[in-house]
Amino acid sequence: MRALTCPYCFARVPRGEIEYRCLGRSGRGPGCEPVLDERLAQYTGSTANASLPPAFAAAGAKGRADCPACGRPTGRRVCPACHNALPSAYCDTPGRIVALVGAKNAGKSTYIAVLLHELMNRVGIELDSSLVACDDRTIDRYRRDFARPLYDLKRLLPTTPTAATTPNEPMVFLLTRTVRSRWRSRVSEALTLVLFDTAGEDLRSRDVRDLHLRYLEAADAVIFLVDPLELAGAKSALITGVPVQTADPDSDPLNVIARVTEPLRQRHGVKPGDRLKVPVAVALTKVDALDTGRRSALQASRGHPGSLDLDDREAVHEEVRALLHEWQAGQLDLYLSQQYADYGLFGLSALGGLPHDGQVGTAGVRPHRVEDPLLWLLHRFGMLDGARG
Repeated sequence: MRALTCPYCFARVPRGEIEYRCLGRSGRGPGCEPVLDERLAQYTGSTANASLPPAFAAAGAKGRADCPACGRPTGRRVCPACHNALPSAYCDTPGRIVALVGAKNAGKSTYIAVLLHELMNRVGIELDSSLVACDDRTIDRYRRDFARPLYDLKRLLPTTPTAATTPNEPMVFLLTRTVRSRWRSRVSEALTLVLFDTAGEDLRSRDVRDLHLRYLEAADAVIFLVDPLELAGAKSALITGVPVQTADPDSDPLNVIARVTEPLRQRHGVKPGDRLKVPVAVALTKVDALDTGRRSALQASRGHPGSLDLDDREAVHEEVRALLHEWQAGQLDLYLSQQYADYGLFGLSALGGLPHDGQVGTAGVRPHRVEDPLLWLLHRFGMLDGARG
């Protein structure tokens, strides 16, 4: 099997070098006492919650090894570089990492909150899949910073603080889907969603950007979020009541994607004239603020539950592509076609309606097509069938 990529520090780990953590003492039985795990403390930037039973290197067999100090068998596996726990499902299945990038005000935080909520509920049921957090830090952060403010308090999420002032770490979720095959009736496949809620200004800082580039370099696919209100030509398509915002050159979608693409080409060793092979989904957010026409594919509901509607996918891609050119933003489409061998264009709305005074609209959160980019990537990974007609 191929080497595993740690979903926390993004180190490439040969499977034979995965380490184990002792289960510790249980009652009067054998087991090691907690000690300060310096590698984990260095990763989290704090010694809080870093006192754990020791980690150790071992060959292991079938995901288990005996602690050399106390002899107690354990199945807890950890990354040898950062000592974060590696979920068994992630170690045992060919998990893939999906990265998320967007400029300031593109709606990344809201998109993360709504996408995860949909995967835990409506879309998860449709796909016969489960979404679980891979660590307690992810559970706590999702509930505190995303789910409670948006869904319980109906408040818009605040702008993400820069990593220069508030160090950030990824939230790691494992999406496990049950599929049917010709040889086996039920097969589980896994996709690892590693979500950095990055501040847009972090992509302007070389030091902070390098951290996110390690994240992107490890990704099997990337989702770029684009705020259409940052496209000057799109202002003519705004529905009544949507305020016109001042364009920010640093939030220009083409500039943001280029800031990430050029270093990625260097790190992947892509030769001039060749294109990056990582699949890229580029999604216009806030399409509820746009008047795209009565017969717009963007406004229609997605068909074929449990599969990717290929006719709908092509219609949405071509409509977004036409809109970009109509809004004098065709350079974005051209740049993507030159730099990426496989890219798809999308349109979505996380809230499904205009917010008011920092609060979600009276109708609540009504997401529209937030799952489309992920469904397309699942199809690209062979985890979701396509259908036509």
